[in-house]
Amino acid sequence: MIKPLGQRVLLRRIEAEEKTAGGLYLPDTAKEKPQEALVVAVGTGGRDDQGKLIDFTVKENDRVLISKYGGTEVKIDGVDYLIINENDILGVIA
Repeated sequence: MIKPLGQRVLLRRIEAEEKTAGGLYLPDTAKEKPQEALVVAVGTGGRDDQGKLIDFTVKENDRVLISKYGGTEVKIDGVDYLIINENDILGVIA
């Protein structure tokens, strides 16, 4: 597994439903990139101007909302992940 550094977070996108609310199945070409993701790992943390450690606001297994095209995509052992700065996470899904 990979351990992100600094204020970065390792995410795995949660795939969107293949079926619409009306019961129609969507082909792969019609699907958009999912905006929901699962936090797999958090980084080592960052420091503020005074050198104090900045705590993460997300933790492992949180479901988060991200922008469609943010972060860096990586493939580890055949699984697609996304490395993103914590500041680029839009929110935590309760």
